Amino acid sequence: MRYISTRGQTDPHTFARAVEAGLAPDGGLFLPEFLPDIRGKLADWEKLSYAELAAEFFTLFAEDISAKEWHSLTAQAYAKFDAPDVAPLRKLDEQTYVLELFHGPTLAFKDFALQLLGLLYKRQVKHGGKRLAVLGATSGDTGSAAIHGCMGQDGITIFILYPQGRIAPLQERQMACTGAANVFAIPVPGTFDDAQRIVKETFGDAAFSSQHHLSAVNSINIARVLAQCVYYIWAWLRLPQEARDKVEFVVPTGNFGNVLAGWLAQRMGLPAGSFRVATNQNDILCRFFNSGEYSQREVHPSHAPSMDIQAASNFERFLFFLLDQDPAKVREVMTQMKRGSPVALPKPKTTFRASSIDDAGIEKVIARVWEKYRYVVDPHTACGFTDMATDRVSVMLATAHPAKFPDVVIKATGTEPTHPTLEALKKEKLQTWPLPADGPAVKEFIAAHL
Repeated sequence: MRYISTRGQTDPHTFARAVEAGLAPDGGLFLPEFLPDIRGKLADWEKLSYAELAAEFFTLFAEDISAKEWHSLTAQAYAKFDAPDVAPLRKLDEQTYVLELFHGPTLAFKDFALQLLGLLYKRQVKHGGKRLAVLGATSGDTGSAAIHGCMGQDGITIFILYPQGRIAPLQERQMACTGAANVFAIPVPGTFDDAQRIVKETFGDAAFSSQHHLSAVNSINIARVLAQCVYYIWAWLRLPQEARDKVEFVVPTGNFGNVLAGWLAQRMGLPAGSFRVATNQNDILCRFFNSGEYSQREVHPSHAPSMDIQAASNFERFLFFLLDQDPAKVREVMTQMKRGSPVALPKPKTTFRASSIDDAGIEKVIARVWEKYRYVVDPHTACGFTDMATDRVSVMLATAHPAKFPDVVIKATGTEPTHPTLEALKKEKLQTWPLPADGPAVKEFIAAHL
């Protein structure tokens, strides 16, 4: 299996090279040159543990890593989760299930990919004999999960940019209270999109990227998207037989990586019925799926800060398929998007629906779900509990533990959610390295701290 760029101007890479590079040299995103058919494997996969399923899935995508090594890697990655089955599928009623993706070390769904990616980086350092500088931007959960996948590992230094004052306090503490010497939590002025722009510009400097062995930790890294495909397969295999063909996965999303993973699994043969893109008040993806126009607006801070995004990083991968896998068309559209121009695109087929909800709605949903089910959801997961389908089973992806967002949950339910890991963080001292939202300043900082 080789990996090609969505922009078509990069030679095909092996899995290991694509993971190490993160972003393709031409500015595009890596995708497998073809998607394998998994339909004939699902019956056998039903008997596997989560780690075993992940290993079997990845053997289809990385010929440069043996099946035996994949089983070792995934066993290590998911041993740190506090639920025996890693991703519990909880039934709320006959039509509503919740896939709990917050049982990893940082209590967010990003752990599923980033615990594994940290081990892949460690493997790369060992086999390649060179240090890696891991760089990423975060709107909240990616940064902490990436840091916890890489901290303390020899040969790896990690730099995470995030919008100052625009992530939840506990999310910041998860990044800035590790005490690890190889971790740099970097607040910058502006929004997540500003931080992500700097990251892409830094990778766009080919000489700098090569000199310092940069690797991208954001969902632009193909390993992250593939790792997230696994929990869709896992959840589908745990549904009642009669629900499988008509299930709708409801996915809170800002960068489009989470829902893209499910859609790719469907293209590989997972017989999922549909997907609903659930957004907050920063609803660019909702507007796109309802109108076919991708047009950016100002980002407004919300109760669901990890979704406060208007430039969805993974949308380019979806665009590649939407434009009939034509790299020239992708390059043309991405140029328009970079200018901030509205772009009219072919309206996707009926696999997708989309919904949005504002902060007042989020509070009402958290209260309603608590009252009806005695179940607490965080503000991001709450975005999915609106516009519910009546003709199919819904699997709601719970993307974060509610204890990460206590203020909103207390206001909605009168009950404070807690978690021992987060309580311990409240006593720790923050250590951050504030920088201007300026690419040269960030590059200078990286070079000085390697």
